[in-house]
Amino acid sequence: MKKDTIINFIINAVVFGLIFMLASCKAGAQDFNSDKAWQKADDIIKSIVVPQFQDKTFNVRDYGAIADGKRLNTEAFKKAIDACNEQGGGKVLVPSGKYLTGPIHLKSNVNFHLSEGAEILFTEDKSAYLPMVHTSYEGMELMNYSPLIYAKGQKNIAVTGKGVFNGQADNDNWWPWAGKEEYGYQKDDARQQDDHNLPRLRNMIAEQNPIEERIFGPDHQMRPTFFESFECENILVQGVTFTNAPFWIIHPIKSNNITVDGVTVRSHGPNNDGCDPEYSRNVHIKNSVFDTGDDCIAIKSGRNNDGRRVNIPSENIVIENCEMADGHGGVVMGSEISAGVRNVFVRNCTMDSPNLDRAIRIKTNTIRGGFVEDIYVKDLQIGQVKEAVLRINTFYGIYDKQEGEYIPRIKNIFLENISVENGGEYGVLIKGREQEPVKNVVMKNVTIKSTETPLEIENCEPIKFINTTINGKEF
Repeated sequence: MKKDTIINFIINAVVFGLIFMLASCKAGAQDFNSDKAWQKADDIIKSIVVPQFQDKTFNVRDYGAIADGKRLNTEAFKKAIDACNEQGGGKVLVPSGKYLTGPIHLKSNVNFHLSEGAEILFTEDKSAYLPMVHTSYEGMELMNYSPLIYAKGQKNIAVTGKGVFNGQADNDNWWPWAGKEEYGYQKDDARQQDDHNLPRLRNMIAEQNPIEERIFGPDHQMRPTFFESFECENILVQGVTFTNAPFWIIHPIKSNNITVDGVTVRSHGPNNDGCDPEYSRNVHIKNSVFDTGDDCIAIKSGRNNDGRRVNIPSENIVIENCEMADGHGGVVMGSEISAGVRNVFVRNCTMDSPNLDRAIRIKTNTIRGGFVEDIYVKDLQIGQVKEAVLRINTFYGIYDKQEGEYIPRIKNIFLENISVENGGEYGVLIKGREQEPVKNVVMKNVTIKSTETPLEIENCEPIKFINTTINGKEF
């Protein structure tokens, strides 16, 4: 080959390489800068079916409900819900006052509506939450105490109004089962960590035992969720307040078309996640306040073998105009995430508390596995966080051995237009896996102030920084 031919070949190769690199960078920037992703968020919102109800009212007092805070209204509520359902639906009205009850089981086309001044007090009598129902605990299906508000296989359901759902959980009721002294646990009391509780359930999951054999409830210490829609469609939770929850608070599981609007969650017990969509799609969470004892919003998709058995990713989730205060994380994906999460959009939210650990968090490990992809976050005002603005952890674990054969995949994480006054310990804290590094993290127009360590990153492709400063330094 002639010398000039070789030179031309090298020049052309270099030029082609530069063009390819520039095109790749441009493509990445275009993906991040385009309105396409946020148009998809708007399209998701438009596609969600918000339930509508007949203009019929069924007053619970007409069915025997008494607002003295002492006598059980379980049967009166059931009669009102049954009548509403049988007559094609409408509003079950709870007037102002205090009503003691056992679990409330919703049926199709029923809007359970709390008037302003109405407070539902859920009884501390555990036997009231029997018979057991098909439910879930930390991403593992089982037969257990009924959730406080429960629906299975229903369509067009709602809880609305300006009243309060009070789970009455505290250091004497439900919370001690978590096994922590700060929540009322005393030495030698039964707790969820005992062999006949969580370890037994985890073994059943590992061995893939059928759900009908996973019987817990009486003589076990597995707390129920607060509001759970199981295999439901067209769900509305609007305006109400949840407080003093035994466990997870708003938990749509295997459900589609979910709207959470103007809700207030103030509950600081153990595992008091605010809203946990699981195996669910087409979810709109807006205009709500989360002040919690655990993650404010945690998107989940099953734990370990159970998540892989069900294999339904949580997807198409839009979170906007919300306020996050106390909690382990503002918007979180995981740790029960074995079936994966995709297409999550977070915008126009505020997060601020000395007791808020992280703003955006992704947590999994190689027993959970799963994937997280296409996460879009913009227009956040963050006052203060303890640990990190963005934390991605593929080594998450709080129980026993957390190493397995299921390598998590995390990619396409976009943060834009975010202002942080006090970034805590880390601006960005990422711990990926050597076998599968975290990919395509982009930060554009992000300003983080007063963080101790700007970046601590392991096994992650280089982050794309666009007009981003941490502690006054542009990255």
